Amino acid sequence: MASGGFGSKNARNTSTPNSTSQSSNHSQPQHELDPTILIGCANLLDEIDKRMLVVLRDGRTLIGILRSVDQFANLILHQAVERIHVGNCYGDIPRGVFLVRGDNVVLLGEIDKEKEESSNLKCVAVDTILAAQREEQEEKTIKELKRSEALKQRGMSYLHDSGINDEMY
Repeated sequence: MASGGFGSKNARNTSTPNSTSQSSNHSQPQHELDPTILIGCANLLDEIDKRMLVVLRDGRTLIGILRSVDQFANLILHQAVERIHVGNCYGDIPRGVFLVRGDNVVLLGEIDKEKEESSNLKCVAVDTILAAQREEQEEKTIKELKRSEALKQRGMSYLHDSGINDEMY
């Protein structure tokens, strides 16, 4: 059996007499983190308790108060709403507490309350925005079918994709 290895009981303290330790200097913590060197999800800790906009891979937009983040960028949004935009109108569908898996986040940003209030967007009822979204999707589908038919007549093939294919991720 090896002695003195990593994590063994016989491992020696290699600090020199000139090095500072926590017991000899109580004014400075031994492992203080410099916030400028934190990378990745750790930077999101500064955004806790702020109103955030999250765009997901499937195109949905969520708005809510960021309550928690973990090392995988999983987010917990409180008082979350799903915001649907059609033209210069929008509608909010209440979702409550919403857990977002980190892989699904495309964009995350803080909402400026003043800019949100001064925007040209008009808030409409949920039923109205859902009907407008359905109509917009139907128009888009018809346009794609016409494009596909025009390309087919010219001898080209065009794969119509009505949404994001999860298999490509």
